[in-house]
Amino acid sequence: MRIGTLGNGLMAEALASQWVKAGHDVMVGGRSADKAAEVAKRAGATAGTLQEAAAYGDVVLLAVPADVAVSVAGAVPAGTTLIDCTNALDHRDFTLAQPATAEAISRAVPEVRVVKAFNLAADAVWRNPPAGLGVPICGDSGVDQVAELVRDLGCTPVLAGGLRRAKLLEATAALAIGIWVGGGDVREMFPPLAAAFGDVPPGQP
Repeated sequence: MRIGTLGNGLMAEALASQWVKAGHDVMVGGRSADKAAEVAKRAGATAGTLQEAAAYGDVVLLAVPADVAVSVAGAVPAGTTLIDCTNALDHRDFTLAQPATAEAISRAVPEVRVVKAFNLAADAVWRNPPAGLGVPICGDSGVDQVAELVRDLGCTPVLAGGLRRAKLLEATAALAIGIWVGGGDVREMFPPLAAAFGDVPPGQP
């Protein structure tokens, strides 16, 4: 695939590096040409402006601060799959500063296929992802492309429903980050389902 990144920060570099290794053509886009060129060189990608990267990709990764995500997404052409990995956190108490970022992006660019993914782990995880790591994906279309990119990292795509459920992923990230900052270990919260619920899904009689 051809992949553009809107943003040249840590998340963009980590994921771009992995996708280049998997054989994809990646353009790192940023407001600063020098910064984009530095990141692209480390990732083995090419560099461009935000507009160039948006037009370059069959798939575009939105990896900018959440408070500018909606405006930056406006550069993405119709029909493109846009991966939103942002988290709109209020760092004072680790709640959501915006309740549904992915849906807000989709409303702003309704002709773009918005998919929420890669928001539950920091860049350090994506630089060397654990084999088989489950990566939840929420979207109404474009999900198959994103699932392929998840598998290219050696991870397992977890189809988590349509874009309306993306707000639950965003809330999960806020919850997990708040627990981690407080010294907790979120891995202890999710025992194997068979042990927790037997053969009956939670919420079922």
